Amino acid sequence: MDSMETVKILKALADANRLHILELLGSGEQCACVLLGNLALSQPTLSHHMKILCDAGLVTSRKAGKWIYYTRQAETLDRIGACLQALGHTTPTDDLATNCRCRE
Repeated sequence: MDSMETVKILKALADANRLHILELLGSGEQCACVLLGNLALSQPTLSHHMKILCDAGLVTSRKAGKWIYYTRQAETLDRIGACLQALGHTTPTDDLATNCRCRE
């Protein structure tokens, strides 16, 4: 996962409504009408959030008639989780540790 993809995913996750949507999709595919019924959002606002989630690869959509159904992409969440775990296990080089102002 490159850094730009990671940034896009993290930005998508940095919103309480989008996190709630991902939680709702944890039980499986959901119709937009079901999501609207569980969120205090207007339809245009939901569409905006879903576009961000889809663009980040966190959710996929499919259209059936006039409804759109959304599915959470666990693989993307697993990849970003692994990326964050890797960050927690890295140790700074001596130069970085010496120049870090937070240690002063």
